[in-house]
Amino acid sequence: MVPKSLPSDVSVRSSMYNYLDFEKPVQDLELKILELKKLAENGEAVDVADEITRLEKRSRDALRDLYKALTPWQKVQVARHSDRPHCVDYIKGLFSDFTPLAGDRNFGEDQAIVGGFARFRGEPVAILGQEKGSDTASRLKHNFGSVRPEGYRKAVRLMELADRFKIPLLTLVDTAGAYPGVGAEERGQAEAIARSTSACLALKVPSISVVIGEGGSGGAIAIATANRVYMLEHAIYSVISPEGAASILWRDTTRSKDAATNMKITAQDLLELKVIDAIIPEPMGGAQRAPETVIAATGDLIAKTMKDFAGANTDFREQRREKYLAMGRSL
Repeated sequence: MVPKSLPSDVSVRSSMYNYLDFEKPVQDLELKILELKKLAENGEAVDVADEITRLEKRSRDALRDLYKALTPWQKVQVARHSDRPHCVDYIKGLFSDFTPLAGDRNFGEDQAIVGGFARFRGEPVAILGQEKGSDTASRLKHNFGSVRPEGYRKAVRLMELADRFKIPLLTLVDTAGAYPGVGAEERGQAEAIARSTSACLALKVPSISVVIGEGGSGGAIAIATANRVYMLEHAIYSVISPEGAASILWRDTTRSKDAATNMKITAQDLLELKVIDAIIPEPMGGAQRAPETVIAATGDLIAKTMKDFAGANTDFREQRREKYLAMGRSL
């Protein structure tokens, strides 16, 4: 059972924190708190402890009220927040003895996908995840998480190794979509995505996928077609970005908010539609405010699922097949 809530004792952000547009009321309060604390530390103000306490309560209340009533478009913004924990953060926080694999043995290496073998709480696992990068240099290195054909072929290679050695597969999804460049198309992007999706479905070992940020289009589905699919509370999962949908439907990208609402891309919508299996709660203010907390909660759910799999006499390939056939029939 996934806990309904997580601890809400989130500290005030520093002045370097990247506030979202709708977080302006909280930003004003938190910057005022920081200003008062600096004055107190420098001895330039009378005792302001009571005022700081009052403002901290107002800030927590404002943050809670905002995040209790996020619109789908606001959830898109949270899912894309640059300070959210990335694939490499989950690997560092949850796994030991990680051994990365590189290259597709055909064209080259694509660092938009990080993959390899590791141990999760003592048990061997295969890991695949899309990495966006956390600063300018790493974003360029990882191509902003947009995977090229060689990345998906690397994923297929790792899946086949996991199947051969009977090792469970875990995938971490965070991409706006597969890379749409001319070179990628020339090297067979659509075919690579299709083969990766097919490889997911063909696995004889159990597979678990977690959407930790954006789950965009076939670029996400290519590694997310798992026995269990989970989403963080403020993650999104869709066939196309809201901007792309608005451009196609209304020829007007300013209608992205309308598209986000109508597409049913939030974790809550997708759980109701039975597209995903469970939601992992995020700390108040989103995963970006307490990364360690949400990484630990993700690990606990993965551990529970793997325990359930270990005790089940299940044909995982058939279970996966029935899962997606049932989804198609119901939708």
